[in-house]
Amino acid sequence: MRRDGGPILIEVLISLGILRYSLGTQGGAAVDNRIGQGIMDWTIGEKTPTRRRSAMNKESAWLLKLSLLLILASAATYVVHYLIFHDAHHIFLYMIGDIAFLFIDVLLTILLLGRLLAQREKRTILQKLNMVIGTFFSEVGLELLTKFSSFTANEPEFRKDFGIRPNWTRKDFGKAIETARRLSYDLKIDPRDLEELKALLNGKRDFLVRLLENPNLFEHDRFTDLLWAVFHLAEELSFRKGALEDLPRADYNHLLVDAKRAYSHIIGAWLAYTEHLKASYPFLFSLAARINPLGENPSAIVL
Repeated sequence: MRRDGGPILIEVLISLGILRYSLGTQGGAAVDNRIGQGIMDWTIGEKTPTRRRSAMNKESAWLLKLSLLLILASAATYVVHYLIFHDAHHIFLYMIGDIAFLFIDVLLTILLLGRLLAQREKRTILQKLNMVIGTFFSEVGLELLTKFSSFTANEPEFRKDFGIRPNWTRKDFGKAIETARRLSYDLKIDPRDLEELKALLNGKRDFLVRLLENPNLFEHDRFTDLLWAVFHLAEELSFRKGALEDLPRADYNHLLVDAKRAYSHIIGAWLAYTEHLKASYPFLFSLAARINPLGENPSAIVL
């Protein structure tokens, strides 16, 4: 069936509107409203709320102008058709046929293109979340790994299992992550070391709170669990006002359980993050592998 220009323009307009609505309900519009909150504001340089509202108003005005332009172009095409051929029957015949196909056209737009773009949007969010995870390790994660590693009684076993090497494959990372989940963590923490750990976590409390306030982190369940584990350990330590050397044995063992939980989550997240770096940013992975607190003789110096 030959198709007139007017219905095609209408199809373009409706498809654009339905596609935009589809993306909004599947995460696109929600992402626009959420990105930039909490830690993401300063990590990825999102616009301020005022600037975001201004950008949304400009986008709405642009969409309105485009809609009016397409409608006028469609009407003008029909007018020209009628002036030339004087056949209203022909115009309505093809218009109804095009409108009948329009529903299938819109369905295909939603099911195929809409889903593909939504998946791409989700990958973009996860990519930005990896930037936030990298910030966590730069600010506090690597220091926590270093401290916990010094508390580990079975340290040689850790060096063997988690000493990241440049030639590691996806299979090696998967094996190491699985080992981190099932490994028994034998921590021996001196009360003075607990004081240092308490001071470190208290100093990073605002940073951890800002991370927890970021709604985008709920797209990454394991990292959210890590933050809760670390924040819980920080709270447990901060609520003990006296000298930690005077803690009863039962309370000390309770803190060890919390420390082991945080340690296991941090190791798993660190291994997953370095795997991401190896796949996407080899130059960042090179540094991460060299300074890996779980490896032998970590040093940024290239030998």
